[in-house]
Amino acid sequence: MIKDNVKAILAELPDGVNLVAAVKKRTPQEISQAIQAGVKIIGQNYINEAKQAYTSIDRETQWHFIGTMQKHNVRKSIVEMFDMIETVDSWEIAKEIDQRCAQINKVMPVLVEINSGREVQKSGVLPQNVGPLIKRLAFLKNLKIKGLMTMGPRFGDPEDSRPYFKETRRIFEQLKKLNLPNVEMKYLSMGMSNSYKIAIEEGANMVRIGTRIFGERDY
Repeated sequence: MIKDNVKAILAELPDGVNLVAAVKKRTPQEISQAIQAGVKIIGQNYINEAKQAYTSIDRETQWHFIGTMQKHNVRKSIVEMFDMIETVDSWEIAKEIDQRCAQINKVMPVLVEINSGREVQKSGVLPQNVGPLIKRLAFLKNLKIKGLMTMGPRFGDPEDSRPYFKETRRIFEQLKKLNLPNVEMKYLSMGMSNSYKIAIEEGANMVRIGTRIFGERDY
């Protein structure tokens, strides 16, 4: 099932759109099946889960951290393990990542997470604060800002996500025109299993899909 699902999704994604397999609470065996079917990027929410799978899975696969970042969780191991962090949403988190990367002489590609729906229960930078934050992050030597990420509603009508995605695309294009140092607006990460098609219509070139690949998970 997993392999068939991956192949079907990859076949329908337009050229230039990157698939991130969201593997929260999935086993190393399930993750391996997805990789064998063609997944090139693994998105993990939890550090401990990532550690368990990382040692037994194809190292040529990219690993993205897509979970909520907290300062006390930014350890040396996280910057060693991951190839990109998609959920930077504050100066404090970014500075901690920068310091940890400096210890191992690594430059970490990051996406800045936007709370485009201005929802109090969600993490992310409010839209009006994104520009000032990125201008500040641009001076961190061990970070490379590669784009933006946002999340639409996980449930409900996928069309409800469209305003979130439009807002994030608008900010993405504005920032691209600024040509800030150390900032490359390359990736626009938007959309999940229920909304990725809408996200692609609104300009996403990176989508995070879990349920459509693995089925519903047990919480």
